[in-house]
Amino acid sequence: MSGEEECTGGDLLSRALAGERAAFAALVRAHQRLVYGLALRMLADRHAAEDLAQEVFLQLYRNLSTVSSEDHLAFWLRKVTMHRAIDRLRRAPPLQRAAPEEVAAVASEAEPGDPLLERRLRGLVAELPPAARAVVLLRFQEDLDPVEIARTLKMPLNTVKSHLRRSLAQLRERMTETVDVLA
Repeated sequence: MSGEEECTGGDLLSRALAGERAAFAALVRAHQRLVYGLALRMLADRHAAEDLAQEVFLQLYRNLSTVSSEDHLAFWLRKVTMHRAIDRLRRAPPLQRAAPEEVAAVASEAEPGDPLLERRLRGLVAELPPAARAVVLLRFQEDLDPVEIARTLKMPLNTVKSHLRRSLAQLRERMTETVDVLA
């Protein structure tokens, strides 16, 4: 093969498992947006997100032999990223919040909407407790269903559903307060 563009994700994974460093580097490039985006939205800090992403990929390098497929790789990366982010948020005292512009650094692939509304919503999501924030981000950023979220975060399904229900209610209430203040 003349270039990594011609390789499928499974080919890259097979080559990386065989010890080919260039294939592992290509896997990192292929998944860095996923890992960094989740880390940034969880931690709301560029430097902390970059640091966490490096830790996740280092852990992947050490545990690559446990990954069996491209789908398993994406699942593994989401799981490790979210668990490491939750651990960091639980250990660290609450610091000043990052500017919403920093949280928005990863370009949204959705159609453009109201930037002020999006910024406010991102800020409100960043205020959720770590586990609830992880559930909301996996549901609405990664489009995982509650069963997949439960498996990824090793949470009971009912806990995932409760986090979703409470978080959405809280976000609606806070957004309504914002609209009432602006009216």
